[in-house]
Amino acid sequence: MKRCVILLLSLTASVLPFTQATAQSSSKKTATSIQGVVLGADGKSVPAAAVTCQSSAGMRPRVVHTDAKGHFLITGLKQDSYDLRATAKGAYSDWEKNIPLRAGQIKEVTLHLLNGNTALSGELPKSPKKPE
Repeated sequence: MKRCVILLLSLTASVLPFTQATAQSSSKKTATSIQGVVLGADGKSVPAAAVTCQSSAGMRPRVVHTDAKGHFLITGLKQDSYDLRATAKGAYSDWEKNIPLRAGQIKEVTLHLLNGNTALSGELPKSPKKPE
């Protein structure tokens, strides 16, 4: 009898972590989120860029940062339309507007940074001439 109880307990203990892992992975698959990458003007990924996400109505703004490979993940979103923008080191992306997101959907977005400063091109802007 003791052997049966021990066997039953050991089987339950070995199956339980698998069941929990399966439940966690299925909940991750149905999470409503936006993920993507931020690329610089040179086409390379940008680490530590700030990505701003807000509903298209301007509500619930959030900021996340890209990882070392320029990837970001924004989770826990509600079904809505969202606007995204990235910024890093004086550069910024255009707003990606009205990105529709349905419940349980994971949307992929790529944000491209533009140079936010003309001095980055290597030329300084010329001063206007003063009238004499």
